[in-house]
Amino acid sequence: MKQRAARTVSIALAVALSAGTAALAPAAQAAAQAAEPRHGHEATRTALRALVEKGGLPGAAATVRDAKGSWFGQSGHADTATGRERSAGEHFRGASITKTFVATVLLQLEAEGRLDLDDTVEHWLPGLVHGNGYDGNKVTLRQLLNHTSGIANYTDDADFSHDSAGPGFPEHRYDTHRPEELLAIALKRPPQHGPDGGPSYSNTNFVLAGMVIERATGRSYAQEITRRVIRPLKLRGTSFPGTSPKMPKPHPVGYSRLHQDAPDAEIHDATEQNMTWLGAAGDVISTGGDLNRFHRALVRGHVLPPRQMKEMFQEVPAGHGIGYGLGVEFAQLSCGVKVVGKSGRTNGSLSAMVGTQDGEHQLTFNINGDWLQNSSLYTDVIEAEFCGKVPSRTDRAPAAPRLG
Repeated sequence: MKQRAARTVSIALAVALSAGTAALAPAAQAAAQAAEPRHGHEATRTALRALVEKGGLPGAAATVRDAKGSWFGQSGHADTATGRERSAGEHFRGASITKTFVATVLLQLEAEGRLDLDDTVEHWLPGLVHGNGYDGNKVTLRQLLNHTSGIANYTDDADFSHDSAGPGFPEHRYDTHRPEELLAIALKRPPQHGPDGGPSYSNTNFVLAGMVIERATGRSYAQEITRRVIRPLKLRGTSFPGTSPKMPKPHPVGYSRLHQDAPDAEIHDATEQNMTWLGAAGDVISTGGDLNRFHRALVRGHVLPPRQMKEMFQEVPAGHGIGYGLGVEFAQLSCGVKVVGKSGRTNGSLSAMVGTQDGEHQLTFNINGDWLQNSSLYTDVIEAEFCGKVPSRTDRAPAAPRLG
């Protein structure tokens, strides 16, 4: 089944976070210690419950790993028809969290001397990015990974979005798309740049990144991620479905309003879908435990050498409190705690994988619904877990939801 076109969630992880993996400044450390939850994860439970009760969403589940061990919390239902609750170990579609895996593999290839992130796209994919104001000789692999390439986002195309994530989804959910097709849709649009020429989020960047992995290794991005990350870290619940629309069990039902804003918009079962409409930009299936393990290993330097770690966590400010690294996003929370991670949204699923830069505290959560009328309810889960409270209106870090 074909997922919603161009829009996987990039719910920006709030305000700008300083680049790299350096320790927090003393003032921030003090704030973090003062904000440390003292009564378990009650604030997080409350925030999950608000997603369901105030946000009108079917269910939400969170998995945490910190110095005290692992914790799981949930609210609502995995299946509203049967009343089945969300449960630990469920599989869900992580959407744009895929981008962190793809960036990791490209950085590993750089560490091995098989490519350089300052190589041009033209060098690896000759003739593919040209015309309509584009020149692959002027776009580097690094610019793909931090969204400074200027290449338009193919999921912003109205016709594609209608069929993959809008009213056309039921008819097109099983369509298969090739990366070259997605790129062609993007190149019909002129180059895009953020304010003052800054970064502009584009799923097309990671479609190209996946193609570069295949060109450099002779294997698909899914095969390389499996070989280099999933197997070494024993991420047994993580997979890349390719053209298969099925979800491994157990999993929640994925509910979608097909991007219709009306309060009474019909809700569809979007669990099955062919994720090639996102591919290397967002087709990962995983679990909360797996994503927490991946995040911890990544930020602790168990996956990349120091030089590549520094590159991944070099922040490029995007305005409005948003910053991009290579396949990751940054946020500083209202209590002074700094987190890094990635969010993702696709038909029937909204997720986030975030944690502290020292690798001591991770949170992954998933909502099995794709509408978000109040974005603060989403960011409140992150604030609740890492600050021990939901911020008031006066100290709330700005939230900037976006798809992709």
